[in-house]
Amino acid sequence: MKKQRIYIDTSVIGGCFDDEFSEWSNGLFNDFKERIFKPVISEVTSYEIADAPDYIKEKYSELLKYGAEEIEISSEAEELADYYQKKKILSPNYRDDALHIAIATISEIDILVSWNFKHIVHFDKIRQFNSVNLEFGYKAIQIYSPREVTNYGKED
Repeated sequence: MKKQRIYIDTSVIGGCFDDEFSEWSNGLFNDFKERIFKPVISEVTSYEIADAPDYIKEKYSELLKYGAEEIEISSEAEELADYYQKKKILSPNYRDDALHIAIATISEIDILVSWNFKHIVHFDKIRQFNSVNLEFGYKAIQIYSPREVTNYGKED
């Protein structure tokens, strides 16, 4: 059976150390470790991690040990992110968030996972992103929080 490719943004990594989110972020990391899902990150994630504290960088390194796929920023992703901004889904201040979604969309990721409820995991925003994606001939993207995706804590 094909493993689902799960794109995670930086909030999921930081969530491993946040009292409110650690249970679910670490659960998702365990799913990656157990090879239940295939972790996917992007060049954007790498840039965002560059200035993070060492403990965040160490957690990020775990993803690489679990065989994370790293996707580069393409001109196609840049154009799609520009269009999200042109449609006023996200302002230029949140360019990285737009890039995360564009990269995941173009790469046909199964699920994008984030704790960013304001700009990414938000019902109206998801509908708007998918409207643009469909307009440009891409598939709709599934966007959830780690709590909805991880196998952690689920009964058999």
